[in-house]
Amino acid sequence: MTKLIASSSVAASAVTAFTKPDVVPGVLSAGTAASLLAAVGDLAFILSADGTVLDVAVSHGDLAHHGFADMVGGPWADTMTVESRAKVAEMLEAATTGAAPRWRQINHAVAGGDVPIRYIVMTLGQDDRLIAIGRDLRAAAAMQQRLLQTQQSLERDYIRLRQAETRYRLLFDTATDAVLIVDAETRRIREANPAAHALLDAADGALVGNTVNTIVDPASRDDLIAHLGAAEAADDVAPILVPLGARRAEARLSARLFRQARQPLLIVRIEFVESTEPTNRYEATLSEVVERMPDAFVLVDRELQILTANAAFIELAEMPSIERVIGVRLGSWLGRPGIDLELIVAQLREHGAVRNVATILRGTAGAQAEIEVSGVVAPMAGNDCYGFTIRHVGRRLRQPPIVSNDTPRSVEQLTELVGRMSLKEIVRESTDLIERLCIEAALAYTSDNRASAAEVLGVSRQSLYSKLHRHGLGNLVSGDS
Repeated sequence: MTKLIASSSVAASAVTAFTKPDVVPGVLSAGTAASLLAAVGDLAFILSADGTVLDVAVSHGDLAHHGFADMVGGPWADTMTVESRAKVAEMLEAATTGAAPRWRQINHAVAGGDVPIRYIVMTLGQDDRLIAIGRDLRAAAAMQQRLLQTQQSLERDYIRLRQAETRYRLLFDTATDAVLIVDAETRRIREANPAAHALLDAADGALVGNTVNTIVDPASRDDLIAHLGAAEAADDVAPILVPLGARRAEARLSARLFRQARQPLLIVRIEFVESTEPTNRYEATLSEVVERMPDAFVLVDRELQILTANAAFIELAEMPSIERVIGVRLGSWLGRPGIDLELIVAQLREHGAVRNVATILRGTAGAQAEIEVSGVVAPMAGNDCYGFTIRHVGRRLRQPPIVSNDTPRSVEQLTELVGRMSLKEIVRESTDLIERLCIEAALAYTSDNRASAAEVLGVSRQSLYSKLHRHGLGNLVSGDS
């Protein structure tokens, strides 16, 4: 820009006038002078010293339709827009005082709209007349308008480009996937996002400029180069699994070719493959052990619907496969309907575990087995689930109950009372015997939980406590009253 201004200044200072105007051009006639002045510009006005239009010459065809010929006899300033009248006054004053003339842009207010004209005003000899020579600026104004529109369009394109670049950079830097931009010709990394640096254990910016084959194990570099070459030839190349050089871990690499500024580039995406090896060396066999154990195991959700079970439970339930029991309520097989399972779950929710609860398991084909159930509560995916182990105790030898000497505990003992006691007394003794045996069975079944035993027997807690006291089965404590 400085060079352009300097060259313009030199050109302006190099402008010179005729050195021999009286000799070389000679004396011009009035007609010749008028033709010459009219031909110099697109529009020429002959003015008086006070700015009155004396004559008009229009040499540009388009200007002839704007009514300039009708301006003769009126003030020249009246044909201008309000903003241009101050310039007209300055030009007329400079011409009458003999100051050096200079070009000024003036806008004429005509019927078709404002017409921009570039004028220079000079004197005409000794007759106090002025000549205003004008050049039409409409073509230049139109070109300037197109230039301004083009510049604004470029500005809008530049803003959109910057916005797109900002979005790309934000997406590139915040992406969780490791991404590399690789030069397809040199195989050098042009860009790498923070996720790639973190995955490859590299400092920020350390990957840029290195060859891409350095990120994998040396034994797999040929495979990576072959994959990149295939990605340049086709778009549907399958990803490859290669070990990373820094982490010695396996990763899935995929590449795709694109062009930027006529230069081929490769976008390489690296996805770390999680290890499928168990964290504990015994974890792999845990499920197999549960599947083969002789005791049944079943896992249910909070609605007591079966999530999974082992082979022993499938056998006890007399079902053909695991798929037939998943989603079915455990109560379809376990316990007496409406009693056992509800009590067990209540104990689980209160204490977190139950041990060796005696109940029954009903098979689908009609078989019934005496079992012991132990259970525990375990969290699973934000919700609780229940795990039960079920042990078949049908063939276990039963221990005879400990009986006291003062009360009959069997039918044989009751029949021996015939002849020694009246029938009414024997019936009362048998009622007490049955009541006592039922209470003891309920307490054994509920692990000495008196509230649950009362619910099993169908009596109130106060009635159960009274019967316990009457039979001498336990002393009341303060919490039972």
